[in-house]
Amino acid sequence: MATTTASNLTLLLASTLPSRVRLPTRLLRAPRASPLRLSTAAASSGSRTLTSPASSETPEAAEELRLETESALEWGGVCARLADFASTAAGRAACAEGRVPVGRSREESERLLDQTAAAVALLSSLTPLDFGGVGDVSAVIAAAARGRLLAVREICGVGRSLRAARGVFEQLNGLAEEMPDGRYSPLVDILQDCDFLTELVQMIEFCLDSNLSMVLDQASDKLGTIRKERRMNIDVLESLLRDASTKIFQAGGVDSPLVTKRRSRMCVGVKASHKHLVPGGIVLSSSGSGATYFMEPRDAVQLNNTEVKLAGDERAEELAVLGLLTSRIADSRLKIRHLMGKILELDLACARGSYALQINGVRPAFSDRDNSTQLDPSSACSVFIEGIQHPLLLEQFRGIVKESDAEVGNGQLSEEVCVSAMPVPLDMRVKNDTRIVVISGPNTGGKTATMKTLGLASLMSKAGMFFPSKGRPRLPWFDQVLADIGDHQSLENSLSTFSGNISRLRKIVQVVSKDSLVLIDEIGSGTDPSEGVSLSTSILKYLASRLNLAIVTTHYADLSRLKSVDDRFENAAMEFCLETLKPTYRILWGSTGNSNALSIAKSIGFDQKILDRAQEWVEKLLPDKQKERQGLLYDSLRDERNLLESQANEAASVLSDVEGLYNEILSEADDLDNRVAALRAIESQKVQQELKFVKTQMDLIIKNFEVQLQNSKLEQYNSAMRKAEAATASLAASHQPTEFTFSDDENKSSYVPKIGDKVYVEGLGGGSTATVVEILSEDGSCIIQYGKIKARTKNNKMKLAQRDAKETSASSVQRKGRTAKRSPAEATQGASISFAPAVQTSKNTVDLRGLRVAEASHELQMAIDGCRSYQVLFIVHGMGTGAVKECALGILRSHPRVAKIEDESPLNYGCTVAYIE
Repeated sequence: MATTTASNLTLLLASTLPSRVRLPTRLLRAPRASPLRLSTAAASSGSRTLTSPASSETPEAAEELRLETESALEWGGVCARLADFASTAAGRAACAEGRVPVGRSREESERLLDQTAAAVALLSSLTPLDFGGVGDVSAVIAAAARGRLLAVREICGVGRSLRAARGVFEQLNGLAEEMPDGRYSPLVDILQDCDFLTELVQMIEFCLDSNLSMVLDQASDKLGTIRKERRMNIDVLESLLRDASTKIFQAGGVDSPLVTKRRSRMCVGVKASHKHLVPGGIVLSSSGSGATYFMEPRDAVQLNNTEVKLAGDERAEELAVLGLLTSRIADSRLKIRHLMGKILELDLACARGSYALQINGVRPAFSDRDNSTQLDPSSACSVFIEGIQHPLLLEQFRGIVKESDAEVGNGQLSEEVCVSAMPVPLDMRVKNDTRIVVISGPNTGGKTATMKTLGLASLMSKAGMFFPSKGRPRLPWFDQVLADIGDHQSLENSLSTFSGNISRLRKIVQVVSKDSLVLIDEIGSGTDPSEGVSLSTSILKYLASRLNLAIVTTHYADLSRLKSVDDRFENAAMEFCLETLKPTYRILWGSTGNSNALSIAKSIGFDQKILDRAQEWVEKLLPDKQKERQGLLYDSLRDERNLLESQANEAASVLSDVEGLYNEILSEADDLDNRVAALRAIESQKVQQELKFVKTQMDLIIKNFEVQLQNSKLEQYNSAMRKAEAATASLAASHQPTEFTFSDDENKSSYVPKIGDKVYVEGLGGGSTATVVEILSEDGSCIIQYGKIKARTKNNKMKLAQRDAKETSASSVQRKGRTAKRSPAEATQGASISFAPAVQTSKNTVDLRGLRVAEASHELQMAIDGCRSYQVLFIVHGMGTGAVKECALGILRSHPRVAKIEDESPLNYGCTVAYIE
């Protein structure tokens, strides 16, 4: 019966979902216009290094030379070191693969150097950019462009990278706004015009949960409805199956209640012998032993059908959402690639800045052969680099230092290790009219290392990288760096050493241009010396008119003699110490070096008898007295070099002193402007306060006069009028500006200022005094301080106001329309002097309560010095123990500017009134 019933039921099982689904209307957007193509400058940000401008006839030869030159100069090692400072996966991959951007033109290289300088300034302020969240989405974008449906995790990665890119721009823009000098502008310009696709990011975050990697219910109305119905159906189905499983367990049909899923349908477990406990049920599966059946109860069939249908609808709707987001990403692929390229450019700029700080790099400048000036001696050289060190050798030395520190444990490195591992700084000076530099000298003397250092410095400057040197290095911008270094012998290609070198030189001659740098190691070696010299001479003369600069190393003395017949040639030699029989790795410009083969053979322990016989043959082969002339020339050059070094050190010391003096004067000039501005602000504030006070007093006088008119009789009108006029005149007189004049006799006085003197200064205005803080004996002047402002004045432009209680003398300063300063007793008797009204305000009150005696004394002195003439000053000293009060009264009684004082009254306890002249 159960079997017959079950056969009439329809089972809906999971099937393959349709490949094409209808997109929900909620997520549909209006079509966008196709984005513009990227500019060539942006598209070339990830270009290969050493871009070759070779003609179309030899592109393969130029590319082969580029790769071989990179390998010979160990450019990959520099890129690998740069990768350690990259913050993004794309940046590290670009550096590891050698895809560091190199300027195709001088302007582009200058832009890269500006970016590096801005990154150095940014990193020096300890505010690195946060590239966290920026991932390499190039593969995901390419897959979307090919039409593959992206997974939730991939789409969330794109959204996360876009949002992180916007965060980097906002952080950089905020830092740039804090620095109005524009030092970060080259970095801001990288992302300035980028589209951060905010709408796409918001759509991704609205539809997907990046933490759970799932499509959210709110992605579409249909998806939300389906999931709601499915949850309700699942709840009913699970409740039904739990009840059925419990009944089976209670009837002994199973060891424990079991609800599981088989063939995408929910079912219960039951023993095969108790199959009858599930009447009308359908057997979906059985256990491996066959003892347990997994049966779907009859009542659960329709619910399972609904579950399968809703699950399929849900998956179809999720695919529709993912398909829409994938299409949006595919449509925006050009903008996303452009933005990620700019983020890579910014990351590499910051990596170059970090690397420059690591190696103490200096920014190079590109030189012009035609722009030489007499003011700058270095402008006479196309290459002017002082103290350059090979960056890879420098990194190797630092690695040795770290290893030695770890072994020794005390942080000290032996002197032998430092001397042997530290790369020797090189000075390179090539004149503007020089095209070929011939370097000679001993083996292991550093000829090849010098040549490699210049070649690597050229590549680094083109790529916007700083290199370790001193001063301000200058070198030309080279469109190509072509090198023939090393042994190119190849048994596979049937090439001998000479054949391999000549084959490389042929390629160089084919692709060389007017702006190229050519590096040739041991030119013409590997064959008969006479033929080698002849061929090398012909090649160098041919290249001299077809390139910017060539550096050549040789052991042929005949090549060094080309300088005497052609001004385009220059000689250089690697120094060799005859005392220690070791090279010094220093380059001597303008001189010719010996190979010193016999000395080197002796230093490595060769048989002395063989060396003596070789020396005899050398003396026979050399012309008469040539050895003596070479020795004299070498000694002369060494003495001249020592003299030039001492003069250069002396000039550097003088330059340092001049720069220090210049910076000091510049700082003083800037500070003077600030002082003038501060003084004007203070004077303006004082004038405004005085005007406000005068207006208040005038209003009070007018008000009193009007009250008197109302309350007085007619015969008292004249008296009231005179009182009002007198009060007005007194107020005007008290605020009349005073100027001090100095007579000719007084200008010739022998007043000698002392530090601490209170003086009147001509032009300072009023009765204000200044304090002498420094005596300048060289020109008869001194430094005075007025408030917080310091100024310099002549001795004949100031007069003594106060020295101390024992040395205070009568002032010789005369005021226009007034008598000389009088004593407090005389001031009390003088009825003609009128002071400001004794009205206490916050402006004429000094509060000494709560201060120590020394602090109160200083505060009161400052208040008296800053008080205007004929003003009233209220000193609040309080009651207390009386120490501050006694100190204040003592200062007021002895101060020359205090005309009289009024002790505290019953209406004003703890306050003394002083009248200031």
